[in-house]
Amino acid sequence: MRPPPNGVSVVIPSRNGRELLAAQLPEMVRQLDGFAHEIIVIDNGSDDHTVEWLADAWPGVLVEVSAEPLSFSRAVNRGIERARYTHICLLNNDMLLAPNFFEPLGLAFERIPNLFCATAQIRFPPGVRREETGKAVLTVEDPEAFPVRCDAPLPGEDQTWVLYGSGGCSIYDAAKLRELGGMDEAYAPAYVEDLDIGYRAWQRGWPTVYVAGSLVEHRHRATTSRYYTREQLDRFLEINYLKFLARAVASPKLFRRLWLHAIRRLRARAAHDPAARRALSIAVAIACSGGPARPSPEPEDTFLALTGGAVAVFPGCGSTPSNRPNLLVVRPLVTQVPRAGDAGQVLVAFTKDLDAPPPEILSVYAEVVLVRRRTSGRQRTDPAFRAAIRQTMRKWRIEKVRLETRRMEAYLPDCAPAEFILT
Repeated sequence: MRPPPNGVSVVIPSRNGRELLAAQLPEMVRQLDGFAHEIIVIDNGSDDHTVEWLADAWPGVLVEVSAEPLSFSRAVNRGIERARYTHICLLNNDMLLAPNFFEPLGLAFERIPNLFCATAQIRFPPGVRREETGKAVLTVEDPEAFPVRCDAPLPGEDQTWVLYGSGGCSIYDAAKLRELGGMDEAYAPAYVEDLDIGYRAWQRGWPTVYVAGSLVEHRHRATTSRYYTREQLDRFLEINYLKFLARAVASPKLFRRLWLHAIRRLRARAAHDPAARRALSIAVAIACSGGPARPSPEPEDTFLALTGGAVAVFPGCGSTPSNRPNLLVVRPLVTQVPRAGDAGQVLVAFTKDLDAPPPEILSVYAEVVLVRRRTSGRQRTDPAFRAAIRQTMRKWRIEKVRLETRRMEAYLPDCAPAEFILT
């Protein structure tokens, strides 16, 4: 079979979204001019004459028509099947692209080996509370909070590992997306399908990163709010998260931990939250039905530690794949003065508060990876720090690791480079 041509297939599900598309398409088409691309709109049970309007106003746009409304997963899978380029951009019709949206996402695939997904930074219109950022993490530290959240990006942060990319503004490796079978259609009508596929990609060692330089403005729930109440949308989210745990998590021990957190949280909310009550009422059936989860080649606890909100990546003085660093410096503190020979190398270090590194540090290293130090427990058992070292070594194909102190040896991953240096 002939390999697909290099380029991007933009897939946009749209239900009665003619006005949204009219606002979105001009900037998108302008940015894609000169690049190999196609735009595929999945007209999803519309009755606002979207198909006729597209044929007249945007004849170059391909249209896949469904007479009846489809779930988000089923709709985008129709587009994925039709897409013919090496990369697929899934885009909601209520996302407005900032200038230069596509290029930073594409560059991430050139710089990061085995990248599955690059996801954009999400902003909201002025005066609207920012509910999404693109920097998605999963953590069960707070027993009352929904485990998936979006953290505020830090100044200068870019290409931080995240658990998944938003299905509304991300670019995926098309071959990997198809190898995973596309979006799982068990998640209906919407929500959590992007978390599921990002998680299943991490299980194979295929990362997702947040790309700060690609921005969208999200008119949140501009389509779903026309067809579902807030209570219904909340119910879909709670139920689909339970489905995700049953269908995607491979480790029985991890499943029990995440499932118990979810059930305890729902029980605490059930008295005042109809969505929680409904999810609880069918939780046993969801757990028993399970799903297609398979053994995970990649340790799930490792990538969950990496994408739990304690790690941030900051580009420094710059490096290219053809002139990449060959030394990883591992330090207990980011504020330590760089040594001779550190210029152009990569640093992984602890920090008390996760914030932008000092400018004098960024001016030395090609990249700085910071890990917020745990406030409890023994430092040497911090899984996020070890996961950050492991993934940084993979990203840069590191040949040497220099440890500032012998106690840092506990963090060295199993995938050993050619040489360790203890100083």
